[in-house]
Amino acid sequence: MPYLQSYPVVEAFEVELKLCFEDSRRLMGHNRFTSGTAAILTTAGPDATDADSVRRWQQVAQALVGELGWHAQVDEPRAHRHANGFELIIPCPPDRLYTATEINEYAWEVGCGVGDVDDNFQHIDSGFDLHQRFGNGGDGRDALEYFRTIDAAEREPAITALTAEATSRGLPVFADDDDISIGAGAGSVTYAIKSLPTPADVPWSQLSAIPIAMVTGSNGKTTTTRLIAAMLDAASERYTDHVGICGTEGVLVGQDWVERGDYSGPAGARQVLRDKRVTAAVLETARGGILRRGLAVARADVAVVTNISADHFGEYGVDNLDDLAEVKLTLARTLDRDGTLVLNADDPLLLARVSQQTCEVALFSLDDDLEAMKTHRERGRDTCGIKDGEMWLTQGGARHSLGRIAAMPLTVEGAATYNVANIAAASLAASALGVSPSIISQVLARFGQSRIDNPGRLERWSFAGINVLIDYAHNPDGLARLLAVGRTLVKNDGRLSLLLGQAGNRDNDAIAELAQTAAGAKPDHILIKELPSMLRGRQPGEVSALLNTGLLAAGFPAGDIAFEPDEMTAVRRLLSDAKTGDVLILPVHQKAAREAAAALLDEMERSVWRTGQVLPA
Repeated sequence: MPYLQSYPVVEAFEVELKLCFEDSRRLMGHNRFTSGTAAILTTAGPDATDADSVRRWQQVAQALVGELGWHAQVDEPRAHRHANGFELIIPCPPDRLYTATEINEYAWEVGCGVGDVDDNFQHIDSGFDLHQRFGNGGDGRDALEYFRTIDAAEREPAITALTAEATSRGLPVFADDDDISIGAGAGSVTYAIKSLPTPADVPWSQLSAIPIAMVTGSNGKTTTTRLIAAMLDAASERYTDHVGICGTEGVLVGQDWVERGDYSGPAGARQVLRDKRVTAAVLETARGGILRRGLAVARADVAVVTNISADHFGEYGVDNLDDLAEVKLTLARTLDRDGTLVLNADDPLLLARVSQQTCEVALFSLDDDLEAMKTHRERGRDTCGIKDGEMWLTQGGARHSLGRIAAMPLTVEGAATYNVANIAAASLAASALGVSPSIISQVLARFGQSRIDNPGRLERWSFAGINVLIDYAHNPDGLARLLAVGRTLVKNDGRLSLLLGQAGNRDNDAIAELAQTAAGAKPDHILIKELPSMLRGRQPGEVSALLNTGLLAAGFPAGDIAFEPDEMTAVRRLLSDAKTGDVLILPVHQKAAREAAAALLDEMERSVWRTGQVLPA
């Protein structure tokens, strides 16, 4: 930003402030703490957990925000305590994110006494003087003058005018650092921030909204996203080959991959919503994107939370399951009274939060006779659950059978209960988007017959008397469910073998829990793999050693544990050792390895490979 070049003192501040905060970032949409944009800072250093320092920060931040006149538009600055410190949040207007970030850093510096602030910070209880010199090496400007200057420089009246006009017309707006879009998908137009039109120059009659569904949860996001998209695709010619999705595998429009990689954050959502081919969007929305940048979408029609299970604790102020549930339920901020929030009634954390919602709530469960489900229906609300081996959708009081669970390919004859839950969630979401029960039923009867329907998620190969399952299972809950499915496929004297690995950004306890989960399923062999591209701050071999220690601590025999430093080499090793009747569980996490493994298995199936033979090259 130009104003940073005008005040080189800020660069000195940034060097100093690394001593007292872990990171400082912009939340460019709805987030865990606010509806709308905000700046957030994670404290660090000796004052990270000091309540007095936080109180001083809040007083300085409130004073500056008040002087700049933001109070009429946004909530007060607030602090959130977590295990390692505080998250300091300053809500702000959408075009003042950099100013809010600078205020946050400066106020925290004053709060914890880093740098030269005229020694006034210790007297803040009697009134903080905003007219003090602005940090080390200052040029004589005081704090208030500095922030008034950058506040004025950052304002974007043209964006404000366009957003106000779009909102009055019921049109969504998606903005980032470079571009702003009005309308969505086929009904959108995108302008560079540097060359914005006036409201009079926008072709309003050509712009429109599109149906938007958002999906989050600890497990099942990708499968649920793909199912909803398939149901929309089958529902109308308007949607056929024009449904856009984003997620951990990339950005897809119809059958066309636009991007490959992890696009489950706001950048992926904006890319879908700016594509002129898209007539409906289903957005997989991961925890990380919500916490790092907030949501790209201000309003959606449907939001799904599949489940909450332990994962990524210790990152971005998330310490426990309640924190994680709060993060996932950020999606509810996108829903007005006409929107529908789809929640898992089998998850106590989500069920307990139903009464807190102001939008319509639909519930799914593996038990259609669950008391919460019956009560929900008595109140005239929608549900989807299982009764006597059949899936039942209750919509507006009417009951619709969606078919036998065992006949739905995704369920592996009913063994994959987690996919049964994903199916119920997707059915409710599609129903809320206007897809008829008959179309939903037709999609469920065929989706999953081909591996291209749901690549990387419970993909199954069966040849030469062995069964191979590839899945992305990346946390204890997901792994336990995958192993349970694998156990049902073991026949006679067959063995259950597991490929085990984990990314380095989980803490030691989480890695140990994954190992305990693996050991608890009592597979016959475990091959620990290294993930070189997913070390994330760990040393090579560190995660593998932790997994090995965890397995031994759980009583798993050392002689049934092996190690392989390369994921694809590990896959080949397990396949080479396979015997008739074996089941191989392969949670393959690196995209290149997953594609290579699938290609190898396809070739083994095509060439009628037999156990004991050399594997195809």
